[in-house]
Amino acid sequence: MLEFSYEEGRWEPPIAGDEISTLLGFLKRQRATFAWKTGGLDSAGLRATLGQSAMTLGGMVKHVARLEDDVSSEWLHGRAQVPPWNAVDWSTDHDWDWRTAADDSPDELYGLWRDAVGRSRVLVAEALADRDPERRGGESAAARAQLPTLRYVLLRESVDGLVGHHAPH
Repeated sequence: MLEFSYEEGRWEPPIAGDEISTLLGFLKRQRATFAWKTGGLDSAGLRATLGQSAMTLGGMVKHVARLEDDVSSEWLHGRAQVPPWNAVDWSTDHDWDWRTAADDSPDELYGLWRDAVGRSRVLVAEALADRDPERRGGESAAARAQLPTLRYVLLRESVDGLVGHHAPH
């Protein structure tokens, strides 16, 4: 299972921490809550849909793994997408992560997310080492201008986990 599962205890951000500790604490809490809500499911549970929706919890796990990688690698460091995301033509198959999750086993889905979170933690720590909350990825000034700042990434994700699709892929 995931290293930050809900069973380990409810993760709480520090009640009197600095800006970064508080934001990272909320992000850790969101990840733990997500792990609790989606954890321990078998293939049928991860593929189940509700009503007319095609959304599955497995699709959500795979999509969140993609967002962890995109935000930390592309947005904060201006790097290209990593596998498996870099093999997808997102302009023609924007929902690939959601659509293909049904083909993945629970171990594959949870592993994909766990690995993406691990990479994200390292890359966010590298970005934080710059001590610049206005830090942005991108290889050029024009590319950087279109990406959110480190402050935005941490605040937006820590509030509700939502990061949206406004950054280039």
